[in-house]
Amino acid sequence: MNSRERLLTALDGKCPDRLPATTHHVMEYFLNTYMNGCDNQQFFSQMGLDPIFWVDDYQYTEEQKENWRIEQEVLPDQKYHTVRYQIHTPGKTLTTVLQSNQYTTWVSEHLLKEKKDIDILAKYMPSPSAGRDTVNAGADSHPDCLIRGSIPSFDLFGQPGCWQDLACIYGIQDLIMETFDDPEWVEEALRILQKRKLDYIATLDGCRYDILELGGGDASTTVISPAIFDEFVAPFDTPIIQAVQKKGIRVVYHTCGGMMPILENIADMGPNAMETFTPPDMGGDADLAEAKRRIGSRVCMIGGFDQFHYFTGCTPEDTRKKVRECFAAAGEGGGFILSPSDHFFDASPELIRAFADEAAKCVY
Repeated sequence: MNSRERLLTALDGKCPDRLPATTHHVMEYFLNTYMNGCDNQQFFSQMGLDPIFWVDDYQYTEEQKENWRIEQEVLPDQKYHTVRYQIHTPGKTLTTVLQSNQYTTWVSEHLLKEKKDIDILAKYMPSPSAGRDTVNAGADSHPDCLIRGSIPSFDLFGQPGCWQDLACIYGIQDLIMETFDDPEWVEEALRILQKRKLDYIATLDGCRYDILELGGGDASTTVISPAIFDEFVAPFDTPIIQAVQKKGIRVVYHTCGGMMPILENIADMGPNAMETFTPPDMGGDADLAEAKRRIGSRVCMIGGFDQFHYFTGCTPEDTRKKVRECFAAAGEGGGFILSPSDHFFDASPELIRAFADEAAKCVY
């Protein structure tokens, strides 16, 4: 099998020739600091991992952009790169501030200042179309790679899932409070964001994606209760999963954080795969063996590897032993892709090579 065949076989719940091993998004900081600035595909090749080609192309018409005009202004800040964005619409100008350092970007001022601002989103927020030519050109030029993208998040900053998207533009703490104080408003806001995602999915015909990502860490039980998940996450993300699958594309549901109390809840939504199965030593709660027993026959499991302790500060033998432990816990019967539980910034290339090499020796 080539890498794409191996990954697709596992995603479909079957046994490939050996354990697939890959990683989540490769961070620019890591590539520049440890890999001499190579690109993603060079990284996969040098490390011996099964490669993924990420491609997202969201397109808007000129008419859409006229009613949703984004301007940016760099603000003085001694510590972080800080940018204020203004979204000009015929009804109101919305503002948000993002900050970033060498590692990542975060929201320092949320977009929605008043609950009635969702009316502006409902009236003027454009729904993007899929860039089919860009996606298919990527598939043509990377025939050995899994072609992966994501459901569009909110412009500027967001996440693929409806709940996660709303948390990014309103604030997770305030959003949790509103589920108790004003649940009708939360549901209305989620429907507005859901419509935009479903509009995009309707344009996916002919796009040769293998898999699209949905979800996000704000839906994990590290952040919210299973009751909030059942009422405000699953009902809005499940139709998105179903719509994508009707286009012949798989869906992976991303939950970086606590998962164990809601394993079956996520599986009931019907995704093809679930990630990231973050272990307790990294702030999650995943027990790979228990997760495999509970939902391993229903979905492909991706992740489970502790990159913090086994990509840095240990010996290659330690890394190889951890790979074997993951394979023993979740590999039986296939349907498992070994991967770090989310992205990483600092890591030893030598240990990543040991990770990939040992996985290649895990033969079914």
